[in-house]
Amino acid sequence: MRLRPIDLAREHGLSTQAVRNYEEAGILPPAGRSPHGYRVYAPCHAAALRTFLALIPAHGHATAGAIMRAVNDRALDEVLRLIDESHAQLAADRHTLEAVELALRDLAPPREPELGMTFIGPLARRLRLRPATLRKWERAGLVVPRRDPRTGYRLYTPADVRDVLLAHQLRRGGHGLTHIAQVLDQVRTAGGPEPLQATLREWHTRLTARGRAMLAAAAALDIYLGTP
Repeated sequence: MRLRPIDLAREHGLSTQAVRNYEEAGILPPAGRSPHGYRVYAPCHAAALRTFLALIPAHGHATAGAIMRAVNDRALDEVLRLIDESHAQLAADRHTLEAVELALRDLAPPREPELGMTFIGPLARRLRLRPATLRKWERAGLVVPRRDPRTGYRLYTPADVRDVLLAHQLRRGGHGLTHIAQVLDQVRTAGGPEPLQATLREWHTRLTARGRAMLAAAAALDIYLGTP
């Protein structure tokens, strides 16, 4: 059965140029050629395209492309390695989300600002961060500690420590500094970490969707691997 680029493109709402680009990138096997030099595709190309598009929401565009190139090169060990890495990253993301939730549950209400203050060194050691990281977060406006009037040293109140803990966990979760600053601002405005609950719910939804996508991608890939 002969298929034209437009046949593959129409099935998925793509352009014919996108199909050609995928072939040139090694995501699709090389196309045959008609006597006049036009590309001619077969059902295996349609299956490859369906598989690639199923892999994208599961593993991301770059990894999906790498998986398809490895499949087309018959490098099954590389295929499995790439998939294992994605699953490991998803598991790490789940652990990070759990850590954020635990951090929120463990956060005690801030005490009076005059009590329980700490300097940058002890706080950095507690979180296994470099003091330079805390200074970078200060420059980004995440947590701006007050200064000791006599020494000029940075002093972190319990509320500051709470915000540093949240920033640390959110950074581990892959959130950018701008987003973290917005979340912390919401926490301060509300007087506590409750606004993070919406972020956590959305995070849960994303991880669940990715896990489901991995199941669908695995099924599609298994079918493609059995395609003659």
